[in-house]
Amino acid sequence: MRKTVSIALALLMMLSVVNIAWAEDYRLGPGDVLSINVLGFDELQVEDLVVRADGKIAYPLIGEVQVSGHSTSELTETITAGISHYTNDPKVTVNVTKFRTTRVYVLGEVARPGMYELEKQHLLLDAIGAAGGYTKDALKKKVYILHKDCNNQPLEINLIKLLRQGDMTQNCVLNDGDVVYFAHSGRIDFSRDILPFFSVAYQIKKFNDD
Repeated sequence: MRKTVSIALALLMMLSVVNIAWAEDYRLGPGDVLSINVLGFDELQVEDLVVRADGKIAYPLIGEVQVSGHSTSELTETITAGISHYTNDPKVTVNVTKFRTTRVYVLGEVARPGMYELEKQHLLLDAIGAAGGYTKDALKKKVYILHKDCNNQPLEINLIKLLRQGDMTQNCVLNDGDVVYFAHSGRIDFSRDILPFFSVAYQIKKFNDD
């Protein structure tokens, strides 16, 4: 019984760490819905505030605020600085009440290669789960992630560190248009494994940019 409780507590702690780390890394973008509250100022409380296509929101006293690309903590600092001209030491809270849908591509040695739309958490494990998991031939020590804005420079992720050692830094946040690629676990052949990744990723990036 004690062992079961200990395992359950450990899992809860791990999930808490994942959610906290993800919340800190998550970058706001068009389609996210926010709530902003300033303690003691009902007139500055705004609900259902949608980030516009230009990446901005309009907030009382401040006006237009650039949101896209920033974390909730960064937005909190921006709003705090903006309204500090009108009140001393404001207590600002920013929450995401509804997350935008993020479209990612999971390719290579996975059960169902293709494009997937992730809601709420946009993490590597979420994308892998959406694609039905990796195959027995997948190379787990080097999972390639190509971020849309990184000029074809893939990020290498060690999935073994994440799954066996609990290294949550490997469970990176995915953004819209990112590509996840699993190579074959045998001897890596450039023309078979790596070149197709860059070719497909390039076509996807070009399609998204257009």
